[in-house]
Amino acid sequence: MPTYARKHQLKLSLIYHLYSRSNGKIPIFKNREDCVCFISLLKRYSLRFGLKIYHWVIMPNHYHLLLELDDPKQVSKIMAGLSKAYSCYYHSTYSTVGFLWQGRFKLQPVQKVNYLVACGRYIERNPVKAGIIDESCEYPYSSARYYCLGENDGVTVEDPEFATFGKDLDFRRNAYMVFLQKFNDEEEKLFNNLEQPVGGKEFLRGLIKENGRFISRRRGRKRKN
Repeated sequence: MPTYARKHQLKLSLIYHLYSRSNGKIPIFKNREDCVCFISLLKRYSLRFGLKIYHWVIMPNHYHLLLELDDPKQVSKIMAGLSKAYSCYYHSTYSTVGFLWQGRFKLQPVQKVNYLVACGRYIERNPVKAGIIDESCEYPYSSARYYCLGENDGVTVEDPEFATFGKDLDFRRNAYMVFLQKFNDEEEKLFNNLEQPVGGKEFLRGLIKENGRFISRRRGRKRKN
């Protein structure tokens, strides 16, 4: 069995960047009501499964979540339930049928230390990259407004690294706004390739692929002769 220290270390250093897109890239979050419905589902699943959603965004045809959960093996069950629940709402609302989502969701393990807030920036910059708004905090359906404006959306759990932006809350919010404007192409590539985990060498060695998903590698104690 893994030592408690090792299990604890892996759990604290591992988060997941999740991404799911609509079938055929059609808009499935068409208006405020659609986004409010999906946000309510995020709240419900967070409570039910003990999710910590640090950063998120809902775009017209896809969404991103950056979260931590107690049992990584539950992630497929959680995502299947979330997708099914929104599909039922969408088909009922728009009198449609068929597959709403394009295949299986994408799951990227991200090292919590050093990479958490950078991945959050990548996620919250999506509406800016898409040309929908000029600044991330202007977009109503993401965690950016929680960090920049202090709006409690009922979904966002504060990123532990947010505290490093300054001692004063107003200073932290202003500093975070500036942080969102600073990025580079290398960072974009890291989180754009959702097939590859992001982290240091030791972190990557601590992962194993099981049923197509990366999870923490179990390491047992060496037996004595």
